[in-house]
Amino acid sequence: MEDSGRGASYTVPCDDYVHVVEFSPFDSGSAASLLAYGGNQYVVVGTCRFQEEDMEVEGVEFTTLRIFHHALRVDCLAWSPESRLDKLPQLIRFCTAAADRKVRLLTSDLQNQHEVKVMEGHTSYINHLVFEPTEGKQMASVSDDHTCRVWDLEGNETTTFRLRSPGVSVCWHPEDAFKLMVAEKKGTIRFYDLVTQQAILSLDCGQSPLMSADWCLTNTIKVGAVAGSDWVIWDITRSSYPQEKRPAHVERAGNFRWSRVNENLFSTTGCPGKISSQLLVHHLGHPQVSELCVWLFALAQCVSF
Repeated sequence: MEDSGRGASYTVPCDDYVHVVEFSPFDSGSAASLLAYGGNQYVVVGTCRFQEEDMEVEGVEFTTLRIFHHALRVDCLAWSPESRLDKLPQLIRFCTAAADRKVRLLTSDLQNQHEVKVMEGHTSYINHLVFEPTEGKQMASVSDDHTCRVWDLEGNETTTFRLRSPGVSVCWHPEDAFKLMVAEKKGTIRFYDLVTQQAILSLDCGQSPLMSADWCLTNTIKVGAVAGSDWVIWDITRSSYPQEKRPAHVERAGNFRWSRVNENLFSTTGCPGKISSQLLVHHLGHPQVSELCVWLFALAQCVSF
């Protein structure tokens, strides 16, 4: 569906409820973008092209590569930078979390080889996952059990950071791969040195609950988050307190995500389940937001640019 007043919006038909949507943030060697969406007991992986990228595409072109069976509803998902479509054998790799408090690492060559590794250790709900972005040999997860855990591809838990409240977001920056950013629900964001396994920097948003945070890809000194109904932005070289803060949603905000190409552009969403949940796109240089989606039937856990 295209609305010329708002710009373009597109629909990919799905057979069941969708709980998680993630574009791969990494180059797969294909002109199309890798996209995964997860539902009650499945993950669909495919490629996606938009008419803005290819004049021969009308609207959006989604091609399913594989449907993965998943034992439980998918609650969060993260792509590996090792996923490639331009080499043989092709490689698809991503990890998921579900209500059984386990991390699953799924690997496929899109032919006959398919592997699932299950990682156990968390004792409560897992809220976010991320791969190490340069080589993809490690993953990190945060949970309501007040821990951030780092795993290798064999399923071994290599590091555990004890938190002071539930972990809601974890970020790994490609320009600073020896640091991990972890956001806690009570309103604190900490940076950990993975070599010394010590906290080296702390940010305080001054309110709670902090629901989501992100580390700006194009400018490593910028961190953003949503707490309560507000968005907050830090310049980590200046202060542990936010430089900017504004109301984002009438009710509580749910997610924050930086654009991957513009350090002044970011999105926020309302909490899932609200009838009037919105996806809003903000520009730091302009006070007005662009309301892209007013009524969202299925609000994704993560919003990707």
